[in-house]
Amino acid sequence: MAMPQNSTRENGFCFTQPLDFSCPCPCPGEAGRPLAAVSGRDGCSTPLSNGIASSGAPSPSDSCAEPLCTPTPAEEETPLQEGIKYVSAEGEELACGWGGFTPGCLQLCNTSKGVLFFLCVASFLQGMTVNGFINTVITSIERRFDLRSYQSGLIASSYDIAACVCLTFVSYFGGNGHKPRWLGWGVLVMGLGSLLFALPHFTTGQYEARSAAEVGVCGGNQSLPCSQAASSLSGYRFVFMLGQFLHGMGATPLYTLGVTYLDENVKTNYSPVYIAVFYTAAILGPAAGYLVGGMFLNIYTEIGREIDIAPENTLWVGAWWIGFLGAGAASLLISIPILGYPQRLPGSQRYIVMRVSEAHQLKDGSHKKASDPDFGKTVKDLPRSVLLLLKNPTFIFLCLAGATEATLIAGMSTFGPKFLESQFSLSASEAATFFGYLVVPAGGGGTFLGGFLVNKFKLRCSGIIKLCLLCTVSSLLAIFIFFIHCPNMPMAGVTQMYNGSALPGGHLNLTAACNAQCGCLQETYSPVCGTDDIMYYSPCHAGCKRVSENLGNGKKVYHECSCVDKALLPGSGNAEAGKCTSSCAKKPLLLCFMFVVILFTFLSSIPALTATLRCVSDRQRSFALGIQWIVVRTLGGIPGPIAFGSMIDKSCLLWQDQCGEQGSCYIYQNSAMSRYTLVAGLVYKVLGTTFFIVACLLYKPPPLESAPGSLDASENGTSDLQEHKPSLPDEEDI
Repeated sequence: MAMPQNSTRENGFCFTQPLDFSCPCPCPGEAGRPLAAVSGRDGCSTPLSNGIASSGAPSPSDSCAEPLCTPTPAEEETPLQEGIKYVSAEGEELACGWGGFTPGCLQLCNTSKGVLFFLCVASFLQGMTVNGFINTVITSIERRFDLRSYQSGLIASSYDIAACVCLTFVSYFGGNGHKPRWLGWGVLVMGLGSLLFALPHFTTGQYEARSAAEVGVCGGNQSLPCSQAASSLSGYRFVFMLGQFLHGMGATPLYTLGVTYLDENVKTNYSPVYIAVFYTAAILGPAAGYLVGGMFLNIYTEIGREIDIAPENTLWVGAWWIGFLGAGAASLLISIPILGYPQRLPGSQRYIVMRVSEAHQLKDGSHKKASDPDFGKTVKDLPRSVLLLLKNPTFIFLCLAGATEATLIAGMSTFGPKFLESQFSLSASEAATFFGYLVVPAGGGGTFLGGFLVNKFKLRCSGIIKLCLLCTVSSLLAIFIFFIHCPNMPMAGVTQMYNGSALPGGHLNLTAACNAQCGCLQETYSPVCGTDDIMYYSPCHAGCKRVSENLGNGKKVYHECSCVDKALLPGSGNAEAGKCTSSCAKKPLLLCFMFVVILFTFLSSIPALTATLRCVSDRQRSFALGIQWIVVRTLGGIPGPIAFGSMIDKSCLLWQDQCGEQGSCYIYQNSAMSRYTLVAGLVYKVLGTTFFIVACLLYKPPPLESAPGSLDASENGTSDLQEHKPSLPDEEDI
C-alpha cells in the first residue's frame, strides 16, 4: 500500500493515517463505495491515500485539492465518528480491544484521556505498593520473620536491581514495538509480585507473641534467650526478594514506555501536562500506602484471634499482608484494559505531522541516522543507539542532574520521617503520617505545577532546562534552613544523668540507684515520659512498679516510678508510655522550609523529563528514558539512601543491642543530624545546579527551518509552540 504524501495547507492537510468511511457516498455511480477520505473545511471530502481502502476498492487519485462529492444536508448533520473505522497506514486497525473482540463501548476509552486514566491507576498502585506498603511494613516483616536490617535492605534493593537489569532490553525493544502490550504485561507481572510478597503469611504457622501485661515494669522484664533469636523463618527473605524483583520488572515499562506512549499520542505542548498528571498519581500512591498501610498495621496479623497486647507493644505484628493482596488483585485487573489499547491511538498521526524536532544537533551530523524509519528495529542498531546518546552532551548532563535530584528524593523519602521523628519527638507512625501530609501537597503539587508551567509558557527545550535550573537554585537556597534544629528532649542516662547533670564524656549510663534492683535489660526499649518531663529508656529503667491504662487516650500509665522526681507536682512519680511531647518553637519554620525544598525539588522533575524527551530524536525517546533511568537508579536511587543513612548514623546517640550485635539507632543527636543533612543536601544540590548549567550551555537546537528526526510541521517551519496551526477536528483538546 502506497504511503500518502504529507502536506500542510492553509485550509487543512492530509493525514498519514487514512480514515475508512464505511458509509456510502451520494456521488452518482459511486453509491456504496467506501473512500479513504476526511472531511475538509468546506464540507467536502478530500482523499488521503492512493492506496487500497479496507473493502478492497481502489481509492481516487492522490489529490488534496479537488472535492470528490458534495454531501447532502442530511449527511452534514451526521456525527463524524459514526460509521468511521480507524486504520493505520499499514492497514492495522486502531480499535481498542483484544484480538477480534472490539466492542463499540470500549472505543469511548480509546483516547489519550482514557490511556492516561489507566496508566495513572497503574502508577498509583506501583507507588502505593513499592514506595508505600514496603516502607510501612518493613519493620513488621523484620519482627515476624526474624530478619536483620541488612536483610530487609536487600529486599528493598531488589526492586532497583530488577529495574536496572530490565531497563535496556525493555526500553529498546518495547520502544519500537507494541507499547500497550509491554505496559499491560508489565502491570500484570507487578501484580503477581505483590501476591507473591504476601504468600509467606499463608505458608507459615501462626505468630505467637510471648508477652504479658506486666512485661516491662521493674522486676518483670522478660526476653527471649539469644539462642532462640535465630529462626528458619529468615529464609523467607528470598521470597520477598523475588516478589520485589517482579515489582521491579513489571514497573520498568511504566515509566519509560508509558511516558513515551503518552507523549506520542497528544499534542507536543500538552505532553508535559499529561506526563505531570501521570507522575502526580505515582507520588500520591506512596502517601496512600503510608496511610492505608498504617491502618492495616493496627489490625493483628492473625485476623480474628484475640491478643492481650496493643499495637504500641514492640512485639505487636500488624496485618502487613492485606495491602499486597489488594494491590496485587487491582494490578491484575487494570492490566486487562491496558493490553487492549492499539499501538497508537486514532488521530495521533496528526500530532506526529505537526511535531518539530528539538533534538540536540551533533557536529558530525550522526544524529540524522535516528531519523531512518528502520533504525532501532534490530539488535545490531543497539550499540549505535547507545553511541548516539553518549555523544549527546545535553542528554548526558540531564541524566547526571536527574541522578543528583533522585539521590535527594530517595534520601528524603527514606529518612524524612526519621528526621521529623527525632526533631519533634514523634512516634514512628506519627512521623510517617506527618511526612505524608507534607509530601502530598509539596510533591504532588510541585510535579503537576512543573508540567503546567511548561505548557503555559510554551517553553522550548532550552527554556525548560533554564526552568529546571531556577527550581534547583531555589531549593538550594531553602536547604540552608537545616542550620536550625530542635533541641533533644532530655532522656535519663542518654542525654543527661538521672540526677539531671551532664553525662561525663558523653558515655551512656542507663543504670542508677533508683533502678539498680529492677534487673532491667537493654534489649527492651519502650520509652516512657515521666511527670517530670524527662524520658526514660523503659518503664523498668524509670523504676515503675505498677501499670494501668489511661481511659482518656488509651495509653498505658505506670505508677510508683522511683526514678521520676516526685518533688515537682503532687501525686507525681508516674510515667506514661511514649515519648515526651516536644514544644520546639522552631517547628513551624522548619516545616515551612522543608515544604519549599520538597516543592522545588519535585517542581523540576517533569520539566527535566520533558527536556530529555525533546533533546533526543523521536525514535530514541523510549530508549533514552531507559538509559536515563539506569543512570538515575545506579547513581541516585540505589546509593542515595545509603549515603544519607551513613551520614545520619554518625549522629546516633543510642544504638539497639541485639544479643551483643549493633542494631538500629534509637536516639539521634538533633544538632548533628541537621548538620549532616545540610552537608549532604548542599553537595547534591550544588552538583545538580552545575549539571543543569552545563546542559543548558552545551545544548545546540536545530535550525528553525529544519526538523531532523521527525516530520516538519509545515513547509516554512511553523513551530509546534505557535498558535496558528491548521484547523483540525480536535477531539483531544483539553
